[in-house]
Amino acid sequence: MAGYVSEFTQFITELKAARPHLEADQRAGRSLLWDKKPLDVRERAEQDAARVPQKPYPYATK
Repeated sequence: MAGYVSEFTQFITELKAARPHLEADQRAGRSLLWDKKPLDVRERAEQDAARVPQKPYPYATK
């Protein structure tokens, strides 16, 4: 069993060998979309004050 390598592991190994910049591109994409700086307290308070309360069920006709 120590010599077994799954098809998925082989695929990932070959992909990383063919495209060495892949992980750096993934990190750049993640930082672009997900890794955000935390808001400061004043900015957060402004956003909370500007929030419009939502009705419990917005699709109700009455």
